Amino acid sequence: MDVTVTSAEGLRRELKVVIGADELERRLEARLDELKDRARIKGFRPGHVPKQHLRKVYGRSVMAEVVQEAVNETSREALTQREEQPAFQPKIALPEDEAEINKIFDGSSDLAYTMSFEVLPKFQLMDLKTLKLERPVSDVSDDDITKSLERLAAANLRYTTKDGVAASGDRVTIDFVGKIDDEAFEGGTAEGAQVVLGSSRFIPGFEEGLTGVKAGDERAIDATFPDDYPEARLAGKTAHFEVKVMEVAFPETPAIDEEFAKAVGIESLEQLRTAVKTRLEQDRAVASRTKLKRGLLDALNKGHDFELPPTLVENEFNAIWGQFTHDLEHHKRSFEDEGTTEEKARAEYQDIASRRVRLGLVLSEIGQSQKIEVTDDEVNRALMERIRQFPGQERKVYDFYRNNPRLLAELRAPIYEDKVVDYITELAKVTDKKVSAEELYADPDGDDHHHHHHGHDHDHDHHHDHDHDHHDHKHG
Repeated sequence: MDVTVTSAEGLRRELKVVIGADELERRLEARLDELKDRARIKGFRPGHVPKQHLRKVYGRSVMAEVVQEAVNETSREALTQREEQPAFQPKIALPEDEAEINKIFDGSSDLAYTMSFEVLPKFQLMDLKTLKLERPVSDVSDDDITKSLERLAAANLRYTTKDGVAASGDRVTIDFVGKIDDEAFEGGTAEGAQVVLGSSRFIPGFEEGLTGVKAGDERAIDATFPDDYPEARLAGKTAHFEVKVMEVAFPETPAIDEEFAKAVGIESLEQLRTAVKTRLEQDRAVASRTKLKRGLLDALNKGHDFELPPTLVENEFNAIWGQFTHDLEHHKRSFEDEGTTEEKARAEYQDIASRRVRLGLVLSEIGQSQKIEVTDDEVNRALMERIRQFPGQERKVYDFYRNNPRLLAELRAPIYEDKVVDYITELAKVTDKKVSAEELYADPDGDDHHHHHHGHDHDHDHHHDHDHDHHDHKHG
């Protein structure tokens, strides 16, 4: 095998690999030897087929295998010799000219192919001990706990039956039958359904049609499914509902007392306050860590400047851009609505893509140099967390992940990143800074969704940004 570098600009490499005709011949002979004992050919005893005859019968197809195998082996060898790490699977270009291929196959010509790839850059890591980071912390006050309990009480309203007419905020219990073009449809009929007026949980027109009803009333209501309704067969259709009102009830916010604590499943009010405090503290600890991590990633990004493999940046950009434009279309918004232009948005996402790739390389370099690893146990724990989000389908989701290495790698990546971030945090100078809860939770980029990617740089969840706000309509 003979390897020459035909081009090396920046991180791009192109190698020309030549495998001599005699080398291919040797490989072909070896393959035919193996075949000799196994070949079953009419008129010959097994194991006694002359090699020349085998060559005539199998030559071409065996040569195709030999070439494939030779390319696989020599391309791996060529990379090993160079002591460079390709940034992705190299592209291999084999000869395409028919005459040329025939000459290689009949052994009268060498096999020459090119390999093109980009290498991972070699760079100097900054001294991590020089990092100065600020961790915002916010203590939980008694007032915070009380406010949280008040929100809990407001979410656990008690309803008391009333004789009068239903007003906004009242809960109406109904039986209904819904039809589209005089035909009942799946999910369009219910008994004992509870509708809180003004909550917009039902399709447009349905709750409005119940305003002013009393127990015992019967009403006909027309309501229309939104155009973007998840079930295509109902989207945009108007349905006719025959409704019977069973009960009207008005809401009361429960008093925050011992009885309330028991109603939410906790023994005493004091224990409830403690539980609320613990949850608030955990929440704030997570927010503190997120802010610290963002500061740390910003500092790492600033502290390293090296050339990035163009294809990695391009792939990252395409993923982010695809998601962003998909979101725009989905929400029927334009670049103008986002307060930007396509050109500005592209430039911004190009920066984010470069930042992600740079940080990915820096974090992985630190992780490798410190031999930081993610155990199977840790991946399993993350998988269990994920499975819990699919009650009733645990087995299916578990198997799906287990049989899909790419998905398991997606679970592994954020764990690895967090371990590396923890290692860096230990070395850096971190000072705690007291802030209010508002400051702790404020988004430094402002909260227009145009910036919705900055927050989680590399934390691989940029695909779940706002995909969950359109499944809230229930059938009326």
